[in-house]
Amino acid sequence: MKNLYYYDAQHCRFINVEYSRKDKALHTITTWLLVSIVMAGLFVSSLVYLTGSPAEIALKAENRELLRQHQSHQASISQLTERLQYLTERDNEVYRTVLGMNPISEAERQAGVGGADIYARFDGYSETTTALLRETSLELESIEQRLNIQQFSFDEIREFYNNNAEKMRHLPILKPLDGVILSGFGMRTHPVLGVRRMHDGLDFRAGVGTPVYAPGDGVVKYAANRAGGYGLTIDIDHGHGYVTRYAHLSGFADGIRVGKRIKRGDKIAYSGRSGVVSGPHLHYEIHRNGRAVDPLNYLFADLTPKEYQLFTRIHREQLQAAN
Repeated sequence: MKNLYYYDAQHCRFINVEYSRKDKALHTITTWLLVSIVMAGLFVSSLVYLTGSPAEIALKAENRELLRQHQSHQASISQLTERLQYLTERDNEVYRTVLGMNPISEAERQAGVGGADIYARFDGYSETTTALLRETSLELESIEQRLNIQQFSFDEIREFYNNNAEKMRHLPILKPLDGVILSGFGMRTHPVLGVRRMHDGLDFRAGVGTPVYAPGDGVVKYAANRAGGYGLTIDIDHGHGYVTRYAHLSGFADGIRVGKRIKRGDKIAYSGRSGVVSGPHLHYEIHRNGRAVDPLNYLFADLTPKEYQLFTRIHREQLQAAN
């Protein structure tokens, strides 16, 4: 503490001010307290400036959580979009193609929207927030519209099916037996001959004597040994341009002969290893208007989506290996 003086006018001189210990201690404490308060204020001000107020900190944390949730929702939307795309492709390429219905074009399925900007209410937020809200809303609206169109398509397919029940009974839409697909439709290297050639059907894993069933109503058109490595073979004419073939059989079911009328689900034969084969299995073909087509596209009534994807992947891998 500095020495202070006061002026004594009576004696015309400056007199030194004397402080007690108590006053000195109080002065020191007060001084340090004021300094501490000022320093604390400066520290808090700096902290608020650098990190924000408690409300701002809470808001930033909330925004980070919202962003994390948005990213998670975007991933879910992407998966949903992929599944919807798979469903629409299967609808066009399988259901409608097999039933002879016209496919729905991609432009129709997109069903674009126009008119007033219905998302203008988001413009009051920050630029980043507005962009996120607009993007998510547009994607959800697109998915909703495509789902509505897909629902309409399924309703149309169901109506077509109901109005063509007789034709549907003849359509070969079931697996001829319960077995894993070993080889798909397309070009491949023959497992016995070792040459690259067209494989006109599907090969199902099946031991000798496994029952084979008719996938649709029809009439037996051929039941005997067939040349070309097929071995014991049955051909069934289902009408409406469809014929199915079952090869490498070990025998026919009772009563099976040319001209025999059969119903979907009737036992027609037993799998085997006749003809040119490397092991027992069932070779299954579908011909439409005299041309072999991929039977996998006709098994939609007897396959789950997961099984269809699995068999499609196996088929694709086989084609890649053959190339």
